[in-house]
Amino acid sequence: MERHYQSLELDKILNLLADKTSCAESREAALNLKPEFNLAKAEKNLKMTDDAYVLTGKYGAPSFYNLKSPANELRRGEAGGLLNIKELLKIAEVLRIIRAVKGWQSKCSGEKTSLDMLFQGLVVNKFLEDKIRSCIISDEEIADNASPALSDIRRKIRNAASKARQSLEKIIHSSTYQKYLQDTIITQRDGRYVVPVKAECRGNVPGLVHDTSSSGQTVFIEPMGVVQANNDIKVLISKEDAEIERILFELSALAGSYADVIIGSYECLAELNLIFAKADLAYSMKAAMPKLNDKGVIALKKARHPLIPSDKVVPIDVTLGKDFDTLVITGPNTGGKTVTLKTIGLLTLMAMCGLMIPAGEGSELSVFRRVLVDIGDEQSIEQNLSTFSAHMTNIIGILKKANSSTLALIDELGAGTDPVEGAALAIAILEKLRDRGAKIASTTHYAELKEFALRTDGIENGSCEFDIKTLRPTYKLLIGVPGKSNAFAISRRLGMDENVVIRAQELVSGDSRQFEDVVTKLESRRQSLEKQLENAQRLTQKANTEKQKAENELQKAKQRAENEIEKARAEAERIVSRTKAQAYALLDEMEKAKKERDNSKSRAFLRRAINKIEDSSNPVEDRKEQEDYKLPRPLKAGDNVLIYDIDKDAVVLEPPDKDDMVMVQAGIIKTRVKLTNLRLKKSEAKKAPTYKNRSRNISSNVDIRPSTEVDVRGQTAIEAIMAVDSAIDNAILSNIETLTIIHGKGTGVLRKEIQKHLRTVKFVKSFRLGNFGEGESGVTIVTLK
Repeated sequence: MERHYQSLELDKILNLLADKTSCAESREAALNLKPEFNLAKAEKNLKMTDDAYVLTGKYGAPSFYNLKSPANELRRGEAGGLLNIKELLKIAEVLRIIRAVKGWQSKCSGEKTSLDMLFQGLVVNKFLEDKIRSCIISDEEIADNASPALSDIRRKIRNAASKARQSLEKIIHSSTYQKYLQDTIITQRDGRYVVPVKAECRGNVPGLVHDTSSSGQTVFIEPMGVVQANNDIKVLISKEDAEIERILFELSALAGSYADVIIGSYECLAELNLIFAKADLAYSMKAAMPKLNDKGVIALKKARHPLIPSDKVVPIDVTLGKDFDTLVITGPNTGGKTVTLKTIGLLTLMAMCGLMIPAGEGSELSVFRRVLVDIGDEQSIEQNLSTFSAHMTNIIGILKKANSSTLALIDELGAGTDPVEGAALAIAILEKLRDRGAKIASTTHYAELKEFALRTDGIENGSCEFDIKTLRPTYKLLIGVPGKSNAFAISRRLGMDENVVIRAQELVSGDSRQFEDVVTKLESRRQSLEKQLENAQRLTQKANTEKQKAENELQKAKQRAENEIEKARAEAERIVSRTKAQAYALLDEMEKAKKERDNSKSRAFLRRAINKIEDSSNPVEDRKEQEDYKLPRPLKAGDNVLIYDIDKDAVVLEPPDKDDMVMVQAGIIKTRVKLTNLRLKKSEAKKAPTYKNRSRNISSNVDIRPSTEVDVRGQTAIEAIMAVDSAIDNAILSNIETLTIIHGKGTGVLRKEIQKHLRTVKFVKSFRLGNFGEGESGVTIVTLK
């Protein structure tokens, strides 16, 4: 089977997969990946790849960088062997990667996937990791705090070295010895501190000679005064080495005690690394997960050969095994027939290996026990043109192995011999393979095979499209349509003498010409229908776009209508508020009339009240009248005016400013009013009226008594706003500067709506939430102008 897989270039795909792995074991597993013949196992492998693909898309891939197997080191430590510093650091690095991958998985929002069992196989050992890291600083150095004994030894070494250097410092700076020294420096030879002395003066510096320079002009002498210190250092260094060896033995034994657990975790890491490498390969190929079956059904949508550059490959749609079990593909040379066969075979093998395929969503592939191939592709670098005997040898092998779980892919069936005999042999081979239940895709140039496919149930023609106008292949695969070899057209394009081409056409038999003419007409008709279909699809798309635009406009219209309704609701609330103010003013006048006990005046006041209420019931006409009104002359101080929107008499105190705002006095209240909201009264100017506090007893549902508080708890937002407006009006009329609104804490909705309304009330100077002792967030304190 390896030869067949290599013919389909599966080995190249596995090399691409291996390049995306991070450790030797994962790379080896990738290169040795075999197609899975069991449907359940193949689906499981593909599901794991898809889960890794989804997790990578959401959270990014976990890092397996620098992952190396610690198995040999751990087994040696388990057996009591000594591990060196680099080997222990290697184990610590594996533990770090295990911890990092486990941590990555814990951040994946707790999603359940088919990879959970592998993640659960990762056992974090922070204790051993930290132990190694705390004892070992680098590849060449053990930390001082690796053990108390080591720390003590190194402290003594530093002290001894300090004493030796102090003694040597005295020598090299001594006027007695400086003239004998080659350089005033301290150096080391064989781990002992020495000074460089001129060769001819070595008798003048008492001590032990340890080395000579290459020129012979310098000798390195250990002065007698530092011999003992150097001896102490040597002894301490030996103790240091022994202690380091003891520490390494201890760490090695500790690591060996966890050998089975760490090796098991590493194997899970290597398998996860391979699966995420498959996901990475899928992203680079823009691949999708196919549906698998074991019925021999293939349905590829927009399938692309993964080894052809993405800017050159032409996606194809291929079906096989459902309505027909044999596909005979015809068409011109270099038209894409062989690539089609390889795409079918290679994508089938990739799916069986647990790899996602470069095809569209909804593609379907079958698991086959055998994928048998005979492809002699002159465009392949690794293949030579097969001789007829080699070709037949491959076919014979395929016939022997083929059964109902076989996919047979044969290129140029029957080629390489006499055309008549080759065509007959090709038909017989297809019949034999069909008898054995195999699913077959074959390419050919023989017209006899095209006719055989047309008149035989279960066999379908396919063709690689050829553009007659440009005389070039389009590389599109068409199912159900026989193709032409177009040898004459291609020969003309390549520069063949026209007379030769014409003579060749004359030599073709009448039946062949007639069949080719029919194929040509069918192809022309197909292309025409395809263009009509494309045009219909374009018009449908345009209609759908217009429909979407219309739906969007309808949605916008609905939104505008809702906005207008909301505006109307707000306007209604404003009108209600104004009407309430008018009602309060009328009640004042009615009370005044009642006190005067003048029936005629009472009736007059009542008539005026009725008229005002009727006027306020038609705010549209009211607004129109307000917009149409023009002052008969400019206002001046002392003019009697009517504040139109609240129907309140007032006296002008100051003429309009540059913003058309007029200072007026209504009762005891001074305020600025827009010029357009004032109506000049005919009565003569008079002094600003003064009002005295008065009490009244009027039966009404509205509480008009002046109060510094208003309690709106338990009311709806609209009811509360109306009550607040009433309280503000009463407070203004009563010359009250501060008003407390009790709305409660609750959900905060009532507080929010009231404060939103207060921002629109012109009589409100400021407002705030209550302080400690005032009710805090359960009340709003309002300061009035």
